[in-house]
Amino acid sequence: MSIILYDLCARDAEKRFSPHCWKAKMALAHKGLAFETRATPFTGIKAIGAGFSPTVPVIDDGGRLVRDSFDIAIYLEATYPERPSLFRGKGGEAHARFVESWALSEIHPFLTRLIVKDIHDRLDPADQPYFRDSREKRLGGTLEDVQAGRDGRIEEFRRALAPLRLMLGRQAFIGGEASLFADYIVFGALQWARIVSPAGLLADDDPVRTWFGRCLDLHGAIGRKMPAAA
Repeated sequence: MSIILYDLCARDAEKRFSPHCWKAKMALAHKGLAFETRATPFTGIKAIGAGFSPTVPVIDDGGRLVRDSFDIAIYLEATYPERPSLFRGKGGEAHARFVESWALSEIHPFLTRLIVKDIHDRLDPADQPYFRDSREKRLGGTLEDVQAGRDGRIEEFRRALAPLRLMLGRQAFIGGEASLFADYIVFGALQWARIVSPAGLLADDDPVRTWFGRCLDLHGAIGRKMPAAA
């Protein structure tokens, strides 16, 4: 029986854009586990498991529900230890926790301000009021004002990726010679932007862009199969 992944979707139900769902999706693919996705709009999340979680991703593994992308990765590592490791030990898990903290405190807030109106415009009309109200309260301004002047801020975003860029000058992946869950944490953020926004956030000659391309091609090119925003 396949694992079910509840996967955030846009107005186009095939448009799956959540950075956190992508982390879970890449983890499942890394483990080589059979899974199917269920398109879930913001307004549909509360129906999962009678209100099991306020957010996605959520997986259903034979009736066992697990929420939160990192908790899902830990669950998969513990439940399917014979399959390729997402962490390669407790040190790798701790390393991934640091990468997650960096991504959530630095990358996600920056990206949000660059793409938030683009996200809104791709949502189902039933989801748009919730998204606008919650994000405008969080960001302290209208979506239009928050995203305004994006082109002038892209270079600053690129500079914020300097630690990753320096590391990728020495190795192919955050995990070293091969990808680990730490890679999927940052990949999920950049995949989020790729799917919802046409903004060119990475320079053509950026090592981060090269690494991102390698990640898009992992696991049967599961990431690349999701079209980029036009």
